[in-house]
Amino acid sequence: MKVAIYPGSFDPITLGHKDIITRSAELFDKVIVLVMSNSQKHNSLFSVNERMELIERCISLENVQVESYNGLLADYAKNNGIKFIVKGLRAVSDFDYEFQQALTNKCLFNELETVFLTASSENMFLSSSTVKEVCRLGGDISAFVPKEIKKDIYLRCKGEK
Repeated sequence: MKVAIYPGSFDPITLGHKDIITRSAELFDKVIVLVMSNSQKHNSLFSVNERMELIERCISLENVQVESYNGLLADYAKNNGIKFIVKGLRAVSDFDYEFQQALTNKCLFNELETVFLTASSENMFLSSSTVKEVCRLGGDISAFVPKEIKKDIYLRCKGEK
């Protein structure tokens, strides 16, 4: 069985993330959407558990499961016998960073391969940071996030649960 990890902070999940998850689920027997704590992002909109719940509400594919992890991605893969990571690329600038991460993960766990999927043209500019900024400034995020969680994001940006 070919299992892949799609790691990220997903704060919140966007339509770009959803697209990569859906496409990954067609390529692999099982995809684990791995919600990770990003040590470089200190202003999370949602907790890890909330992000997991939001993803589960948006993704209803039988071969996709949502988990969380707070540690090295290579360790998670090694400990769970997983040999593939899926990463979405929006632009050349993403590739530089993701390529470095792929090499680091390969060094930490030699059997680990990173598969890059390019973002769909309509999602090339989309990031969770953009969604949060547009939402906090009162803009319409309908074209950026799954409809199942749009209200949750608006409420959180307004300071409500």
